[in-house]
Amino acid sequence: MENVHLALEEDDLYSGYNDYNPTFDSEELENDVGFQQAVRTSHGRRPPMTAKFPGTAIGARPLASSFGSRIPMTSSVGRPMTGAVQDGAARPMSAVRAAGYTSSLIRGSTFDPLGQSRGPAPPLEAKNEDTPEEKIKILEKKVNDMIEESCMAQSMGALQLALEKAKEAGRKERALVRQREQSGNVDHINLDLTYSVLLNLANQYANNEMYPEALNSYQVIVKNKMFSNAGILKVNMANIYFKQKNYAKAIKFYRMALDQISNAHKEMRIKIMQNIGVVFVCLGQYSDAKTSFEHIMSESPNIKTGFNLILCYYAIGDREGMKNAFQKLISVPLGIDDEDKYIPSNDDTNSNMVIEAIKNDKLHQMERDLKALAEKYIMTAAKLIAPAIETSFAAGFDWCVDMVKSSQYVELANDLEINKAITYLRQKDFKQVEAVETLKMFEKKDSRVKSAAATNLSFLYFLEKDYDHADRYADLAMSADRYNPAALTNKGNTVFVKQDYEKAAEFFKEALRNDSSCTEALYNLGLTYKRLNRLEEALDCFLKLHAILRNSAQVMYQLAHLYELLEDPQQAIEWLMQMISVAPTDPQALAKLGELHDGEGDKSQAFQYYYESFRYFPSNIDVIEWLGAYYIETQFCEKAIQYFERATLIQPTQVKWQLMVASCYRRSGNYQKALETYKDIHRQFPENVECLRFLVRLCTDMGLKEVQEYATKLKKVEKMKEIREQRVKSGREGSARGRREGREGSAGSAGISTPILTSPKKASIMGITEDVKTDSSHSSNSTKGERLSAKMRSLPASNEPYEASSPKELDASYVDPLGPQMERPKTGAKKRMDDDDFADEELGDDLLPE
Repeated sequence: MENVHLALEEDDLYSGYNDYNPTFDSEELENDVGFQQAVRTSHGRRPPMTAKFPGTAIGARPLASSFGSRIPMTSSVGRPMTGAVQDGAARPMSAVRAAGYTSSLIRGSTFDPLGQSRGPAPPLEAKNEDTPEEKIKILEKKVNDMIEESCMAQSMGALQLALEKAKEAGRKERALVRQREQSGNVDHINLDLTYSVLLNLANQYANNEMYPEALNSYQVIVKNKMFSNAGILKVNMANIYFKQKNYAKAIKFYRMALDQISNAHKEMRIKIMQNIGVVFVCLGQYSDAKTSFEHIMSESPNIKTGFNLILCYYAIGDREGMKNAFQKLISVPLGIDDEDKYIPSNDDTNSNMVIEAIKNDKLHQMERDLKALAEKYIMTAAKLIAPAIETSFAAGFDWCVDMVKSSQYVELANDLEINKAITYLRQKDFKQVEAVETLKMFEKKDSRVKSAAATNLSFLYFLEKDYDHADRYADLAMSADRYNPAALTNKGNTVFVKQDYEKAAEFFKEALRNDSSCTEALYNLGLTYKRLNRLEEALDCFLKLHAILRNSAQVMYQLAHLYELLEDPQQAIEWLMQMISVAPTDPQALAKLGELHDGEGDKSQAFQYYYESFRYFPSNIDVIEWLGAYYIETQFCEKAIQYFERATLIQPTQVKWQLMVASCYRRSGNYQKALETYKDIHRQFPENVECLRFLVRLCTDMGLKEVQEYATKLKKVEKMKEIREQRVKSGREGSARGRREGREGSAGSAGISTPILTSPKKASIMGITEDVKTDSSHSSNSTKGERLSAKMRSLPASNEPYEASSPKELDASYVDPLGPQMERPKTGAKKRMDDDDFADEELGDDLLPE
């Protein structure tokens, strides 16, 4: 029985599954020198050492089972186990603890399959950068980085920085080549890198307009046979010659580049041919340019080349050529989708969402821009050739319209018709029947065309001051398109001239709501607020307009005037200063600046601006009067004479300017010249009292014999003047008495129901009273006129020249030489700037529709 062993005791089929091999324990791997050396170097790839002891390596370490016992575990085949210690050296581990097992006997240990608790891995060994190959690689990377930085700087507009980076890349690339030569790697020179450096440097020279340096850089590339396909860079060289206006060399290099480009690159060849045609146009060789453009239109037609071809035929004067070229232009395929594609359908929701997404994407925007450009070229070409292809402008335009109607641009036909009418308007041919009839044809067209035509008709009638028709067509334009800002502006203008300013403001505001950039509506709204005396709102409008139109002299003028009305002269002066920086020769602005400075008490600045205004416009009476008064006030009467003599030339019927000239002579002590001037005035205005008074005084002072003659005339004139004043006074009293009697008669008739008969005598008295009240009437039944003597009837009328200068006007100006000096007219009493006239004028100027 001792030799009998139960199989269950010796070979348990299920034993050992809960045991853990200590070889898989990684707790002590950090301290295992052999393992760490295997990780850092290739030590782990060496062949394993033979175990020192036969059998397994588990004899030294018992296994811990799940029951806590340590049971020696042997290999079933007797091979050494992984991680066994053989011959005193531990073989590296070839397995990892992937399942998270642990040899620790402590329960509840942390599950850490990734080994994160051991900390970061040791750093890798640094590369050795001292080798020549590594240095070359690093230098190549730096060169590429410099090229990229140069290109990025150029794309952001920093051209100088881009050039500096390109130069730095060139220096580093040359250092790289020298280093390769020193290391003996001449065969491994990177030609692509050299090409990139030179090309970028040439481009940056060209961008900085350093054309000689750019041409030298391009020549280096082109002449180097190691660079393949470098001939295409002759296009860049030709472009530089074109910018330098060296057209002969530009054509030469374009043709050289064309010879080196194969027919496979058709698009590039077409572009070079187009450039050659443009250079021929600049040289004035339109026949050669026409040949280039004809070739392009036959090979690959496009809108721009077709338009250039029309220009060449127009310059040559070839009518048939213009017609053929126009037909080619309108037949150029655009290659864009139909607009109906972007109209959503009501059935498919998914497709509607897709259409909504692509309706305003960049591709559709590009298509719209291309179509708008094509329409612009066609419209411009039609307006250009219309007067040249037929005997009249209208016939030529009609031919263009017929051609367009039969092409893919059918909707342009209506626009061409409207442009035909607008061309008449721009030629100031407002009463041209053709223009009116052309625009009236569109009253029954679709809403867009109808609105445009009605807007132009409204503007046309407004210029002719036919405000009823202007209002009618403005209403028609609004009914066709309520969101048309030009139509609303024209409607507001028609209401403005009727002085319904509140309603006009509403139309202008509605136009601005539809188009906030409508400067005409904003300007007119400011004028409307100014008429309504809502100065703050008007100021706000013009400040907004100034933000849009920074250099508009009209807007600055209005702002200055508003600040003047708001009694802020400093702000008004500031805006006028800005205005004369834009329009330095505007005499009205200069005169206004002089007036404001005079009001502020700064006479020297006022004189400067008044004098500048006089230089640019020497016919402004107000400026002339101020300058003359300024010289009199500063005791320079001789200088004042030339200004008053000019005023005499401008207003020869005004006696006061000639009296001022004589007064200046008298003040300066030239009595003989003053006497002659007074005598000339007396010959022109014999009834002028002031002239006679000064003649009497001068003759008395000078002891002349004519003093008695002038004294007699003076008495006679004064007596006649006194009689006239009495007549006017009696007329006023009679009219007042007649009004009182009329009121008494009306009161009596109101109290008695029966009519009161007036005696003939009373009627006669009332008639006389009425005649006296209306001094200028001469009715046949008046008895006042019969009692006047012939001498009284021979008196000059009240509108004759000498009556224009009354003593009230001249007392302050024409005084005795020994008395006080003449007072200069006060600018404060002058009329302010006539903003109403200016507003009407500007209102008319700003009505031109889009």
